[in-house]
Amino acid sequence: MKLAALGEVMVELAPQASVDSGQGGKALLAQSYAGDTYNTAVYIARGGVDVSYVTLLGDDPYSEEVLTRLAGEGIDTSAIARLPGRCPGLYMIQNTPDGERYFTYWRGEAPARELFADATRREALAAYLQEMDCIYLSGITLAIMTPEARAELLTFLEGYRARGGRVAFDSNYRPRLWASADTARAAVAEFLQQTDMALLTFEDEQALWGDKRPGSCVKRNTGFGVSELVIKRGAEPVLLQFDGELSAIDVPRVSSVVDTTGAGDSFNAGYLAARLQGTSPEASIAAGNRCAARVIGHRGAIIPRAEYLAVEPEVEPG
Repeated sequence: MKLAALGEVMVELAPQASVDSGQGGKALLAQSYAGDTYNTAVYIARGGVDVSYVTLLGDDPYSEEVLTRLAGEGIDTSAIARLPGRCPGLYMIQNTPDGERYFTYWRGEAPARELFADATRREALAAYLQEMDCIYLSGITLAIMTPEARAELLTFLEGYRARGGRVAFDSNYRPRLWASADTARAAVAEFLQQTDMALLTFEDEQALWGDKRPGSCVKRNTGFGVSELVIKRGAEPVLLQFDGELSAIDVPRVSSVVDTTGAGDSFNAGYLAARLQGTSPEASIAAGNRCAARVIGHRGAIIPRAEYLAVEPEVEPG
């Protein structure tokens, strides 16, 4: 199976536990790379699936490093175009003592904002994506695109699904990226109607749609025609709507939470990697939980490959 993930990669700055006394006691920051669909693509590839990443980068050293890291994960970068004189966006992580995270972004001129906008690049990209078994994107992917580019992507997905392709989508609502909540709801609703597998976070759904209970989320997305619905609720059981049946699957308790950055992205990766290799939805949720448990025990969205593959996370009974 081949999966293509569409979105943005940014430079990530994450706080370190230690302080450099030689620099006047200033806090240390670790520099890496991350982005919601990028994070998911990396962990899906580590799960044994053939993955391509689709974005736009610049011609700067940071963009070059992104390509190097993707290649190091075995991810195909042949569909990534590079724009002269441009560079990726940047974000900084802040953590509370319990590991919860907050972000500050600098991304206004990031080249990924022009995804699907140029007609020539779009034609070549559409031909490339047509060869994929599954396309994964998020609400952040939609938010950074122009309305015209979103419309072009939506039209492509309609034809792609008609020819047998599958679409996986995470609404990943970030209010600051949208002109208004109404604009976000309209765009997300259109793309959910072209979605086969929706991997949603209930907190995001509450912020976007005003849901009081998970049942409202299930009803709305069933109405959109989503056939496979997963609702993440933090430490609460994951909800699965599949084949007309709703079930709740427990989330094992993680013994040490360091940083929740990338928790939802890594869950999506574990789930999709398992599903694309023929695992049942219920067992795929367990795989998603294991993937997320590894990630939240470390700082930053992407943990070292060798460490990720070598150690199972320590969990406690739910």
